[in-house]
Amino acid sequence: MPIRSFLLTLALGAAAALAAPAVAQQAGGPSLAEITEAWLASPHADRTADAFTHWNDEEDGMVPGRCAVCHTTQGAVDYMAGPMSTPGAIDHPVPIGQNVSCAACHAKGAAELTAVLFPSGVLVDALGTGSEATCAVCHQGRAWGGTVDAAAEGMEADTVTADLSFINVHYTPAAATIMGGTAKGGYEYEGRDYKGTFTHVKDLATCTDCHSPHTLKPVPVAACASCHKEAEEYTDIRTSKVDFDGDGDVTEGIADPIATLHGRLSDAIAAYATEVAGTAIVYGNAYPYFFIDTDADGAAGEGEAIYPNRYQTWTPRLLKAAYNYQFVKKDTGAHAHNPHYALQLLHDSLADLGEAVDVDMAGLTRP
Repeated sequence: MPIRSFLLTLALGAAAALAAPAVAQQAGGPSLAEITEAWLASPHADRTADAFTHWNDEEDGMVPGRCAVCHTTQGAVDYMAGPMSTPGAIDHPVPIGQNVSCAACHAKGAAELTAVLFPSGVLVDALGTGSEATCAVCHQGRAWGGTVDAAAEGMEADTVTADLSFINVHYTPAAATIMGGTAKGGYEYEGRDYKGTFTHVKDLATCTDCHSPHTLKPVPVAACASCHKEAEEYTDIRTSKVDFDGDGDVTEGIADPIATLHGRLSDAIAAYATEVAGTAIVYGNAYPYFFIDTDADGAAGEGEAIYPNRYQTWTPRLLKAAYNYQFVKKDTGAHAHNPHYALQLLHDSLADLGEAVDVDMAGLTRP
Protein backbone atom coordinates (compact mmCIF):
# COMPACT_ATOMS: atom_id res chain seq x y z
CA MET A 1 0.00 0.00 0.00
CA PRO A 2 1.46 3.42 -0.93
CA ILE A 3 2.49 5.42 2.13
CA ARG A 4 -0.05 8.19 1.45
CA SER A 5 -2.89 5.69 1.20
CA PHE A 6 -1.69 4.06 4.38
CA LEU A 7 -1.62 7.40 6.19
CA LEU A 8 -5.06 8.25 4.89
CA THR A 9 -6.46 4.95 6.14
CA LEU A 10 -4.72 5.41 9.49
CA ALA A 11 -5.97 8.97 9.88
CA LEU A 12 -9.53 8.00 8.97
CA GLY A 13 -9.42 5.25 11.55
CA ALA A 14 -8.09 7.62 14.19
CA ALA A 15 -10.75 10.17 13.40
CA ALA A 16 -13.49 7.59 13.63
CA ALA A 17 -12.18 6.14 16.89
CA LEU A 18 -11.28 9.32 18.73
CA ALA A 19 -13.43 12.06 17.33
CA ALA A 20 -16.30 10.60 15.37
CA PRO A 21 -19.12 12.54 17.06
CA ALA A 22 -17.48 15.89 16.44
CA VAL A 23 -16.46 15.28 12.83
CA ALA A 24 -19.73 13.91 11.59
CA GLN A 25 -20.20 14.99 8.00
CA GLN A 26 -22.47 17.96 7.52
CA ALA A 27 -25.06 17.84 4.77
CA GLY A 28 -23.45 19.04 1.56
CA GLY A 29 -20.04 19.31 3.18
CA PRO A 30 -16.80 17.50 2.29
CA SER A 31 -16.55 13.80 3.00
CA LEU A 32 -14.36 12.48 5.79
CA ALA A 33 -11.89 11.26 3.16
CA GLU A 34 -11.70 14.74 1.61
CA ILE A 35 -11.24 16.33 5.04
CA THR A 36 -8.42 13.92 5.84
CA GLU A 37 -6.72 14.53 2.50
CA ALA A 38 -6.80 18.25 3.23
CA TRP A 39 -5.35 17.69 6.69
CA LEU A 40 -2.58 15.47 5.32
CA ALA A 41 -1.42 18.40 3.17
CA SER A 42 -1.34 20.78 6.13
CA PRO A 43 1.50 21.73 8.51
CA HIS A 44 -0.40 20.00 11.33
CA ALA A 45 0.18 16.66 9.63
CA ASP A 46 3.86 17.08 8.71
CA ARG A 47 5.57 14.49 10.90
CA THR A 48 8.99 15.51 9.52
CA ALA A 49 8.69 19.11 10.76
CA ASP A 50 10.85 20.26 13.65
CA ALA A 51 7.63 21.10 15.50
CA PHE A 52 7.05 17.36 15.86
CA THR A 53 10.58 15.92 15.78
CA HIS A 54 12.41 18.39 18.04
CA TRP A 55 12.36 15.97 20.98
CA ASN A 56 13.21 12.77 19.09
CA ASP A 57 16.76 12.69 20.42
CA GLU A 58 15.68 12.95 24.04
CA GLU A 59 16.77 9.91 26.03
CA ASP A 60 13.36 9.36 27.59
CA GLY A 61 11.53 9.62 24.27
CA MET A 62 9.05 12.10 25.71
CA VAL A 63 7.80 15.61 24.93
CA PRO A 64 7.77 17.83 28.05
CA GLY A 65 4.39 18.90 29.33
CA ARG A 66 5.15 22.57 28.67
CA CYS A 67 5.50 21.73 24.96
CA ALA A 68 3.21 18.75 24.50
CA VAL A 69 -0.06 20.69 24.45
CA CYS A 70 0.66 22.21 21.04
CA HIS A 71 3.12 19.71 19.64
CA THR A 72 1.28 16.44 20.25
CA THR A 73 -2.29 15.26 19.92
CA GLN A 74 -2.29 13.55 23.31
CA GLY A 75 -1.06 16.72 24.99
CA ALA A 76 -3.79 18.80 23.38
CA VAL A 77 -6.50 16.33 24.36
CA ASP A 78 -5.23 16.08 27.95
CA TYR A 79 -4.98 19.86 28.30
CA MET A 80 -8.46 20.67 27.02
CA ALA A 81 -9.99 17.89 29.10
CA GLY A 82 -8.26 19.14 32.24
CA PRO A 83 -8.33 22.26 34.43
CA MET A 84 -6.10 24.27 32.05
CA SER A 85 -4.66 26.08 35.08
CA THR A 86 -1.29 26.82 33.44
CA PRO A 87 -1.52 28.37 29.95
CA GLY A 88 -0.44 25.87 27.32
CA ALA A 89 1.05 23.32 29.72
CA ILE A 90 0.16 20.02 31.36
CA ASP A 91 1.82 18.40 34.36
CA HIS A 92 3.15 15.34 32.55
CA PRO A 93 5.18 14.51 29.42
CA VAL A 94 3.78 12.53 26.51
CA PRO A 95 5.48 10.18 24.01
CA ILE A 96 7.23 11.50 20.91
CA GLY A 97 6.16 10.64 17.37
CA GLN A 98 2.92 12.58 17.29
CA ASN A 99 1.56 15.46 15.23
CA VAL A 100 -1.67 17.47 15.48
CA SER A 101 -4.31 15.02 14.28
CA CYS A 102 -8.12 14.99 14.19
CA ALA A 103 -8.56 14.23 17.90
CA ALA A 104 -6.61 17.33 18.96
CA CYS A 105 -9.41 19.59 17.72
CA HIS A 106 -12.38 17.21 17.76
CA ALA A 107 -12.17 15.47 21.12
CA LYS A 108 -14.85 16.20 23.71
CA GLY A 109 -12.79 18.79 25.62
CA ALA A 110 -12.12 20.82 22.49
CA ALA A 111 -15.71 20.65 21.28
CA GLU A 112 -16.94 22.06 24.61
CA LEU A 113 -14.22 24.68 25.03
CA THR A 114 -15.53 28.24 25.34
CA ALA A 115 -12.81 30.11 27.26
CA VAL A 116 -9.02 30.17 26.94
CA LEU A 117 -6.36 31.17 29.46
CA PHE A 118 -3.65 33.39 27.94
CA PRO A 119 -0.05 33.82 29.21
CA SER A 120 -1.08 37.13 30.80
CA GLY A 121 -3.41 35.20 33.10
CA VAL A 122 -6.45 36.67 31.37
CA LEU A 123 -9.23 34.15 30.79
CA VAL A 124 -10.83 35.14 27.51
CA ASP A 125 -14.39 33.96 27.05
CA ALA A 126 -15.22 36.09 24.03
CA LEU A 127 -13.86 33.66 21.48
CA GLY A 128 -17.02 31.76 20.69
CA THR A 129 -17.27 28.02 20.98
CA GLY A 130 -15.44 25.07 19.50
CA SER A 131 -12.94 25.83 16.76
CA GLU A 132 -12.39 29.49 17.66
CA ALA A 133 -11.34 28.73 21.21
CA THR A 134 -9.45 25.59 20.20
CA CYS A 135 -7.24 27.52 17.77
CA ALA A 136 -6.47 30.06 20.48
CA VAL A 137 -5.08 27.37 22.80
CA CYS A 138 -1.92 27.07 20.71
CA HIS A 139 -1.87 30.27 18.66
CA GLN A 140 -1.48 32.63 21.59
CA GLY A 141 2.28 32.76 22.12
CA ARG A 142 4.16 31.71 25.23
CA ALA A 143 4.86 35.12 26.75
CA TRP A 144 3.27 38.53 27.28
CA GLY A 145 4.37 42.04 28.15
CA GLY A 146 4.44 41.16 31.84
CA THR A 147 7.06 38.50 31.12
CA VAL A 148 9.36 41.27 29.92
CA ASP A 149 8.60 43.51 32.89
CA ALA A 150 9.28 40.67 35.32
CA ALA A 151 12.67 39.98 33.72
CA ALA A 152 13.68 43.66 33.85
CA GLU A 153 12.21 44.53 37.24
CA GLY A 154 14.31 47.01 39.19
CA MET A 155 16.76 47.60 36.33
CA GLU A 156 17.65 50.95 34.79
CA ALA A 157 16.21 51.35 31.30
CA ASP A 158 19.54 51.85 29.51
CA THR A 159 21.89 49.80 31.67
CA VAL A 160 23.29 46.58 30.21
CA THR A 161 22.89 43.60 32.52
CA ALA A 162 23.94 40.00 32.14
CA ASP A 163 20.72 38.92 33.84
CA LEU A 164 18.68 39.75 30.73
CA SER A 165 18.22 37.59 27.68
CA PHE A 166 15.85 37.76 24.72
CA ILE A 167 12.25 36.78 25.43
CA ASN A 168 10.61 35.09 22.45
CA VAL A 169 6.82 35.23 22.23
CA HIS A 170 7.05 31.91 20.32
CA TYR A 171 5.33 31.23 17.01
CA THR A 172 2.19 32.35 15.18
CA PRO A 173 0.60 34.20 18.13
CA ALA A 174 -2.46 35.11 16.05
CA ALA A 175 -4.97 34.80 18.88
CA ALA A 176 -2.91 37.15 21.05
CA THR A 177 -2.90 39.66 18.19
CA ILE A 178 -6.64 39.33 17.66
CA MET A 179 -7.34 39.85 21.35
CA GLY A 180 -4.94 42.83 21.46
CA GLY A 181 -5.06 44.75 24.71
CA THR A 182 -7.54 42.24 26.12
CA ALA A 183 -4.94 39.46 26.28
CA LYS A 184 -1.92 41.81 26.39
CA GLY A 185 0.32 39.59 24.26
CA GLY A 186 2.51 42.47 23.06
CA TYR A 187 4.66 44.69 25.25
CA GLU A 188 2.33 47.56 26.14
CA TYR A 189 4.04 50.72 27.35
CA GLU A 190 2.84 52.39 30.51
CA GLY A 191 0.42 55.26 30.00
CA ARG A 192 -0.71 54.10 26.56
CA ASP A 193 -4.10 52.74 25.51
CA TYR A 194 -4.18 49.69 23.24
CA LYS A 195 -6.69 48.34 20.79
CA GLY A 196 -8.69 45.50 22.34
CA THR A 197 -10.29 42.59 20.54
CA PHE A 198 -10.44 43.01 16.78
CA THR A 199 -14.00 42.59 15.58
CA HIS A 200 -15.07 41.91 12.04
CA VAL A 201 -18.22 41.25 10.07
CA LYS A 202 -20.45 38.42 11.24
CA ASP A 203 -19.62 35.89 8.53
CA LEU A 204 -15.86 36.48 8.80
CA ALA A 205 -15.44 36.72 12.55
CA THR A 206 -13.75 33.49 13.62
CA CYS A 207 -10.54 31.64 12.80
CA THR A 208 -12.34 29.04 10.71
CA ASP A 209 -14.38 31.65 8.88
CA CYS A 210 -11.13 32.92 7.37
CA HIS A 211 -8.98 29.78 7.38
CA SER A 212 -9.72 26.25 6.29
CA PRO A 213 -9.71 24.25 9.54
CA HIS A 214 -7.97 21.38 7.77
CA THR A 215 -5.53 22.84 5.24
CA LEU A 216 -5.12 25.94 7.47
CA LYS A 217 -4.89 28.11 4.36
CA PRO A 218 -6.80 31.41 4.21
CA VAL A 219 -10.01 31.35 2.23
CA PRO A 220 -9.74 33.09 -1.18
CA VAL A 221 -9.67 36.86 -0.91
CA ALA A 222 -12.82 36.88 -3.04
CA ALA A 223 -14.67 36.13 0.19
CA CYS A 224 -13.94 39.75 1.16
CA ALA A 225 -14.99 41.23 -2.18
CA SER A 226 -18.39 42.46 -1.08
CA CYS A 227 -16.66 45.06 1.13
CA HIS A 228 -13.15 45.23 -0.34
CA LYS A 229 -13.88 45.24 -4.06
CA GLU A 230 -10.43 46.37 -5.23
CA ALA A 231 -8.42 43.88 -3.17
CA GLU A 232 -6.51 41.24 -5.12
CA GLU A 233 -4.60 40.09 -2.04
CA TYR A 234 -5.34 40.24 1.67
CA THR A 235 -2.46 42.68 2.01
CA ASP A 236 -4.34 45.12 -0.24
CA ILE A 237 -7.17 45.57 2.25
CA ARG A 238 -7.49 48.82 4.16
CA THR A 239 -10.37 50.71 5.72
CA SER A 240 -8.65 53.55 7.61
CA LYS A 241 -7.74 56.76 5.80
CA VAL A 242 -5.16 57.77 8.41
CA ASP A 243 -1.55 58.06 7.18
CA PHE A 244 0.13 55.96 9.86
CA ASP A 245 3.60 55.81 8.27
CA GLY A 246 3.79 59.35 6.94
CA ASP A 247 4.29 58.43 3.29
CA GLY A 248 1.23 60.31 2.08
CA ASP A 249 -0.44 57.20 0.70
CA VAL A 250 -3.68 56.14 2.36
CA THR A 251 -4.76 53.81 -0.45
CA GLU A 252 -2.10 51.14 0.09
CA GLY A 253 -3.12 48.07 2.09
CA ILE A 254 -2.80 48.33 5.85
CA ALA A 255 -0.02 45.71 5.65
CA ASP A 256 2.22 48.36 4.09
CA PRO A 257 2.44 50.78 7.03
CA ILE A 258 2.89 47.81 9.36
CA ALA A 259 5.83 46.64 7.25
CA THR A 260 7.24 50.17 7.08
CA LEU A 261 7.15 50.69 10.83
CA HIS A 262 8.50 47.18 11.39
CA GLY A 263 11.48 47.99 9.17
CA ARG A 264 12.02 51.30 10.92
CA LEU A 265 11.94 49.54 14.27
CA SER A 266 14.67 47.20 13.02
CA ASP A 267 16.80 50.23 12.18
CA ALA A 268 16.11 51.87 15.54
CA ILE A 269 16.98 48.67 17.41
CA ALA A 270 20.27 48.49 15.50
CA ALA A 271 21.08 52.14 16.25
CA TYR A 272 20.30 51.74 19.95
CA ALA A 273 22.30 48.52 20.25
CA THR A 274 25.39 50.17 18.79
CA GLU A 275 25.12 53.58 20.43
CA VAL A 276 23.77 52.66 23.87
CA ALA A 277 24.27 48.94 24.52
CA GLY A 278 27.68 49.06 22.83
CA THR A 279 27.35 45.92 20.72
CA ALA A 280 25.97 45.75 17.17
CA ILE A 281 22.85 43.62 16.78
CA VAL A 282 21.24 41.80 13.86
CA TYR A 283 18.08 39.74 13.48
CA GLY A 284 18.27 36.26 12.00
CA ASN A 285 15.60 33.70 11.18
CA ALA A 286 16.95 31.16 13.64
CA TYR A 287 16.70 30.67 17.39
CA PRO A 288 17.37 32.79 19.45
CA TYR A 289 16.82 35.36 16.66
CA PHE A 290 18.96 38.27 17.78
CA PHE A 291 22.70 37.90 17.21
CA ILE A 292 25.88 39.95 17.44
CA ASP A 293 26.51 41.66 14.12
CA THR A 294 30.20 40.86 14.14
CA ASP A 295 30.96 42.51 10.81
CA ALA A 296 28.44 45.33 11.29
CA ASP A 297 26.94 44.79 7.83
CA GLY A 298 23.33 44.66 9.02
CA ALA A 299 22.79 41.08 7.85
CA ALA A 300 22.90 37.81 9.78
CA GLY A 301 25.53 35.81 7.96
CA GLU A 302 25.90 32.05 8.16
CA GLY A 303 28.55 32.32 10.83
CA GLU A 304 26.56 34.87 12.84
CA ALA A 305 23.09 33.32 13.13
CA ILE A 306 24.26 30.62 15.54
CA TYR A 307 23.52 30.16 19.21
CA PRO A 308 27.07 30.83 20.50
CA ASN A 309 26.84 34.25 18.80
CA ARG A 310 23.51 35.12 20.40
CA TYR A 311 23.05 38.73 21.46
CA GLN A 312 23.68 39.13 25.17
CA THR A 313 24.11 42.90 25.66
CA TRP A 314 20.54 43.62 26.65
CA THR A 315 19.07 46.61 28.41
CA PRO A 316 15.41 46.75 29.50
CA ARG A 317 14.59 49.33 26.82
CA LEU A 318 16.18 47.24 24.08
CA LEU A 319 14.48 44.06 25.29
CA LYS A 320 11.02 45.67 25.17
CA ALA A 321 11.49 46.88 21.60
CA ALA A 322 12.95 43.56 20.46
CA TYR A 323 10.05 41.67 22.03
CA ASN A 324 7.52 43.74 20.07
CA TYR A 325 9.59 43.41 16.90
CA GLN A 326 9.39 39.63 17.25
CA PHE A 327 5.71 39.68 18.23
CA VAL A 328 4.76 41.39 14.98
CA LYS A 329 7.29 39.36 12.98
CA LYS A 330 5.88 36.04 14.14
CA ASP A 331 2.29 36.89 13.28
CA THR A 332 2.50 37.22 9.53
CA GLY A 333 -1.23 37.91 9.42
CA ALA A 334 -1.19 40.82 11.87
CA HIS A 335 -2.57 43.09 9.12
CA ALA A 336 -5.75 40.97 9.13
CA HIS A 337 -5.82 39.88 12.77
CA ASN A 338 -5.56 43.30 14.46
CA PRO A 339 -3.69 45.90 12.38
CA HIS A 340 -4.11 48.81 14.77
CA TYR A 341 -2.73 46.81 17.69
CA ALA A 342 0.35 45.90 15.64
CA LEU A 343 0.82 49.53 14.61
CA GLN A 344 0.48 50.71 18.21
CA LEU A 345 3.14 48.28 19.41
CA LEU A 346 5.54 49.34 16.66
CA HIS A 347 4.87 53.06 17.09
CA ASP A 348 5.36 52.96 20.86
CA SER A 349 8.54 50.89 20.57
CA LEU A 350 9.97 53.47 18.17
CA ALA A 351 8.97 56.33 20.46
CA ASP A 352 10.54 54.65 23.48
CA LEU A 353 13.83 53.97 21.70
CA GLY A 354 13.69 57.62 20.65
CA GLU A 355 14.16 58.55 24.31
CA ALA A 356 17.74 57.29 24.01
CA VAL A 357 18.75 57.55 20.33
CA ASP A 358 17.70 59.61 17.35
CA VAL A 359 14.47 58.16 15.94
CA ASP A 360 12.57 60.18 13.36
CA MET A 361 8.90 60.13 14.36
CA ALA A 362 7.90 62.95 11.99
CA GLY A 363 4.76 62.16 10.06
CA LEU A 364 3.95 59.02 12.02
CA THR A 365 0.42 58.80 13.41
CA ARG A 366 -0.49 56.40 16.18
CA PRO A 367 -3.85 54.62 15.73
